[in-house]
Amino acid sequence: MGLTVAVLVAANLAVHHWTGLFGPVTAVVVSALLLAVLFGAGGTLADAGLAPGTRARGARWALALIGLVAVVYLAGALLPATRTLFEDRRYAGMTGGELLLLLVPVGTVLVEEIAFRGVLYGLVCRERGAAWATAVSSLLFGLWHVLPSLHLATAKPALNTVFGDSAAGAALAVLATVLFTAAVGVLFCELRRRSGSLLAPMGLHWAVNALGYLAGFLLR
Repeated sequence: MGLTVAVLVAANLAVHHWTGLFGPVTAVVVSALLLAVLFGAGGTLADAGLAPGTRARGARWALALIGLVAVVYLAGALLPATRTLFEDRRYAGMTGGELLLLLVPVGTVLVEEIAFRGVLYGLVCRERGAAWATAVSSLLFGLWHVLPSLHLATAKPALNTVFGDSAAGAALAVLATVLFTAAVGVLFCELRRRSGSLLAPMGLHWAVNALGYLAGFLLR
């Protein structure tokens, strides 16, 4: 597991340092490298949640979760009280296609799900069981988001009103992001466990991120 964590630390720095096409390319390379680490440790596609026999079930879970998120986001976008939650300045210069088809599915969902609910979860689960796998994976998933949360309060006006522009506010925003994403990681791990497939958390992860960005893009 130590090698996996080392790869994740290097990947975290690379993915959040490089912009444009380099980000998704790095994500693909890191995903392949992590799977190689898993296979090198004697793991299988089943350990990564990618066994052929589980894909149909995982796809059904994914489609149902995407539909649920779409309904919730549509309601949120239509209500004036929640519409401002979708504002995000980080992607102002990008097109909806780039967000939906490249940045989110490859640069975010692929690498994070392969890393945390695939390889890391699979390696720990083999040794210590699902509870430990969920705890370790979710904690590291929360820490993974330290770098992208450094300027989150500035990028999202709705959060800026809560945390403000001070250094203390920025620190609180980072802490809140780590705790929140760790909790989300627990949910994603449970989806992986119950469905038996990595496709279920992948579907929810894509829907939460991509449809949220799309709503913000359309509401500009």
